[in-house]
Amino acid sequence: MSELAVVIVTYNCAEWIGRCLAAVPAALGGLQAEIVVVDNDSADSSADEVAAHHPEVTLVRSGSNLGFAAAVNLGAAATTADWILLLNPDTDPKAGSLRALYDFARSTPGRGIYGGRTLRLDGAVEPSSCWNLPTLWSTACFALGLATLFPKSKIFDPEAIGGWLRDSVRQVGMVTGCLLLVPRPVWDELGGLDESYFVYGEDADFAKRATAAGYRPTITPAAEVVHAIGVSSEDGGTKTCLLLAGKITYAQKHSTGLSQLLFLNLIRGGVAARALGSRFTGRGKKWRYAWDHRPQWSAGFPPRTN
Repeated sequence: MSELAVVIVTYNCAEWIGRCLAAVPAALGGLQAEIVVVDNDSADSSADEVAAHHPEVTLVRSGSNLGFAAAVNLGAAATTADWILLLNPDTDPKAGSLRALYDFARSTPGRGIYGGRTLRLDGAVEPSSCWNLPTLWSTACFALGLATLFPKSKIFDPEAIGGWLRDSVRQVGMVTGCLLLVPRPVWDELGGLDESYFVYGEDADFAKRATAAGYRPTITPAAEVVHAIGVSSEDGGTKTCLLLAGKITYAQKHSTGLSQLLFLNLIRGGVAARALGSRFTGRGKKWRYAWDHRPQWSAGFPPRTN
């Protein structure tokens, strides 16, 4: 029986998926693994690349774009291993990295969610492997522009976890879905990812629920992957709308009453302020796009119909 199930969701990333899959065997460092790729109805040759060149991979063609959370759940359901690893197709895992993450998790039980360290293409640290969870204060810092004025500040940019280079073992608020390991019993206990999120926000929600259940998401710097970031949604305006829909959905789910009202209005007000600033400066056009297309995100992700 395989020790690990690797679940990768593809959507228009033919340029990267072959590179990612080619790196996985060395990254596993001898671990026996099931590898499942769920293709979310890519318009490019992502699925054909997998089918033609990677017979060791189980390819699931979704037939439509289910979104990230639903596609991950579909992939996880097609596996049986005791550990589930989410890996982005736009990653290049270093040799031994996935083995290191697995070994760390096995030697550090009870944390529930485990992640690693992501690097940019040039080798610099790419901090998005983990964040602190959103709070009313962090959202106020976004709305008031404090997070932009004081980036990496522990006080005014708290979700970024300061200037920490992800170079030590640390408990974090959330581990992002680009590199996320979880024991299957925890996955089953939490019910997988919440499919209310189409893409973005589902990993924060997963961590929030895990923390409420007593788990402590943790990362180790021993597991390093290069992350190209957003290959499947590399459009500033469109991606920003999806990110904002995720934030709104998260706020709707995890806050109530006056707190929820403040959360939602701070998010919307922050976008409005940035859009206004963009019209004067000519920079940050994604915020103008987001404000002009606010019906796409201001109420959160629409209810799923399937």
